[in-house]
Amino acid sequence: MSDVPDTVKGLLSAYRRAELTPLEVVDYHLTQIGRIDPKINAFAAVDRDAVRAAAQQSTNRWQRGERTGDLDGVPITVKDIVAMSGLPTREGSRVTSELKALVDAPVVARLRDAGALLLGKTTTPEFGWKGITDSPACGITRNPWNLDYSPGGSSGGAAAALSAGIGVAAHGNDGGGSIRIPASYCGLVGLKPTHGRVPQAPVESPYSSLVANGPMTRTVEDAALLLNVMSRPDIRDWHALPYDPRDWRVGLNDSLRDLKIAYSDRLGGAEVDQEVGRICRAAIDRVAIDGTDVIELDEIIEPLRPQFEKYWKAGFAHRLRSIPPERRNDLDPEYRKLAEEGLDVGVEALDAAHAARARLVARMRRLHLDYDLLLTPTMPTTAPPAHITYHSTEFDRWQHAVPFTLPFNLTGQPAASIPVGVTGVGLPVGLQVIATHHREDLILRSARTILDLLGWAWPDPNLARRIAVLQA
Repeated sequence: MSDVPDTVKGLLSAYRRAELTPLEVVDYHLTQIGRIDPKINAFAAVDRDAVRAAAQQSTNRWQRGERTGDLDGVPITVKDIVAMSGLPTREGSRVTSELKALVDAPVVARLRDAGALLLGKTTTPEFGWKGITDSPACGITRNPWNLDYSPGGSSGGAAAALSAGIGVAAHGNDGGGSIRIPASYCGLVGLKPTHGRVPQAPVESPYSSLVANGPMTRTVEDAALLLNVMSRPDIRDWHALPYDPRDWRVGLNDSLRDLKIAYSDRLGGAEVDQEVGRICRAAIDRVAIDGTDVIELDEIIEPLRPQFEKYWKAGFAHRLRSIPPERRNDLDPEYRKLAEEGLDVGVEALDAAHAARARLVARMRRLHLDYDLLLTPTMPTTAPPAHITYHSTEFDRWQHAVPFTLPFNLTGQPAASIPVGVTGVGLPVGLQVIATHHREDLILRSARTILDLLGWAWPDPNLARRIAVLQA
């Protein structure tokens, strides 16, 4: 069934024309999991019987003309860091419970309510702690563009599966770049909405104020449709934004010529790989040729490490305290090391970090008085090797992983990564689009326009050849 559409929009159109059934599509994707996942290791758990039963029910609804929601029959993956009823929430760890979840997390409930077919749970580093995906529970996840490289993290399994042709959209969540990093490394559209746009629960983690759930897709229009669904209200999140019932697809074709846009590739002193910088600047130049001025700015913000490293480690320590000492040898050793360092972080250091967040929010709000959008490279480099040690001299968190993404978790602004090119060795490059709070419409509109101007289409020929090899 090589003719199965690879976008949400295309699949729903095929269902309307009765060219395919949801059961046929799910069986196709389950076959793809069997063929491809042993090579990329993107899935933590799959319940084939449950998803086939849901697909049969969806098929029956389509045949009766009783479609239940906007995603009825659409196969989507869920990151194994939120609860999905019927499967355990292991979070990439050997110390978490093996019991099956009884209740869906808000974002999963909204997907299920809309008729989505949940293919399974995708891999994440332990507790989502880093920007590459390997874990004690699941091992190393690999990038379909080149199996020697990482898909990034922490939504690495989601990105690897989607870029390998499994599912037509994916759920991810992002507390420091965990949607945008793998989207950049895997040539996908990844949207981190405004904090609170997509309800979440529980909200007990020290990082809850940083995290946003959102979609990873192959097109901007699909991301907008997924945002429609994911953002529907849930009373379990007491600090969620008031529900906005708009259709986020409206306005995607509007011009950018009325917008003021800035570009910076030096946030906080970040150093961008020469080829990544060239590809991002070529995308900026194409926008300018179309008649939209793009003003280049300097660093804009200070380096993040001095202000937030202790804050980062203290959050790990909070989780470590809940793990019995006799189980700590089962943890990722690098995670445990940082968490133990966080045990000594005091209240004064946390207060200083909260004050630094407030200053950062003020700085970005002043910037958005002058500019509707800020564009940056999503990542300073392309994907690192799959076996690399995170937060090391080889791949330092602050220098290589999050200098462009984390600022907008700290401020709560919406941001997205979109694919804008491929390097000479065949690895994708992402451009990040940032707007002020609550303006996902501007991000989606500009992302759609930029991709259209560049003529980007999924899959890139480099990736299409890789997928063919993986399927063999």
